[in-house]
This record gives sequence, C-alpha cells and structure tokens, in this order.
Amino acid sequence: MILPIYLYGNPVLRKKSKDIDKTYPNLNELIDNMFETMYKSDGIGLAAPQIGLNINLITIDARVLAKDEPEMKDFLRVFINPKITFNTEDTIGIEEGCLSLPGINENVDRIENLTTEYYDRDFNKITENLIGYPAIVVQHEYDHLNGIVFVDRISTIRKRFVKNKLNNIAKGKVATSYKVKL
Repeated sequence: MILPIYLYGNPVLRKKSKDIDKTYPNLNELIDNMFETMYKSDGIGLAAPQIGLNINLITIDARVLAKDEPEMKDFLRVFINPKITFNTEDTIGIEEGCLSLPGINENVDRIENLTTEYYDRDFNKITENLIGYPAIVVQHEYDHLNGIVFVDRISTIRKRFVKNKLNNIAKGKVATSYKVKL
C-alpha cells in the first residue's frame, strides 16, 4: 500500500523517534509499504517519520545509483533501531534532496566513514562500516529519526535562499508526483 509522504512543516518530522521490538504490529507489512511508497515516489530512502510514524525504522534501496556510485550496487537495507556508533571527522559534501522537501536540493557536509548498529527486518543484529555514499544516505535517513531534516545542516545564507520554498512546502503549495500529507 502506498502511504502519503509527510511534508516539511508537519510536526511529526521534528520529533525524536522511539525504538521498536519484533512485536510491533504488522511490522513486515509496514516495511513492505515503506518500500512500495519509496519506489512510487522515486526515492532511495524513507524513514518512518516521513510516513507519520515516530519509530526508529528506515528503508533504503540505493541500487539505482550503482552506475555512478558502484558501492551502491547491493545497497538494499532495512534499519530497525539504528545507532551510529563510530564516525570519523572526515566529511564529504554532496547535494541532497528529500521526499519531504520536494524541489529543494542543497549541498550538505556529511561524515564520510561511520559504523552503524541496527536490526534487520528479521531482527538480526548487524554492525556495518559504511564509507562514502552509503554513509551519506544512512545519515540523511538517520537524521529523520532525530527530528532533523537536511536543510537544518546547510549554511545560514543557503537557508535564506530556500526560505520561500520551505514556506510554500509547509503550506502545501508544491507539486509532487506522489501522495503527500501536510
């Protein structure tokens, strides 16, 4: 089932999410719905707050980027209760966009190398070191679980340039090819 994407301005995107366990109701169905919603929206990642749920759940399928970013060729993941446990100080700047902020793309500095611990959809505990683009994608989605959107990480001057766009998104004055919710 395709779910609406919550847009910038909705309070759910600013709340810190909570851990879940394997008894979370209809978890596998929710994960499948998140992937379906992400694919229909042409996204590569989706965090539960973006569909109105403040739980620590992320879906990512970045395999579509493999032509330009070979390390993404097998990057299909479900992150339940992720934690970033280690990161370097080295950063990389890359242009980001977000399904909750349609029409806005800005350069964001992200940690280039990190380690994350999470549970997969079968609740197997995984520890994974991510370098480059995989680390960037995970950080973007992980931020959503902490009430952060990528424009929070851009310079003050760039925020001024996108202020009108952000206001329009918050008012629903934005065109998308996918279902949204204010």
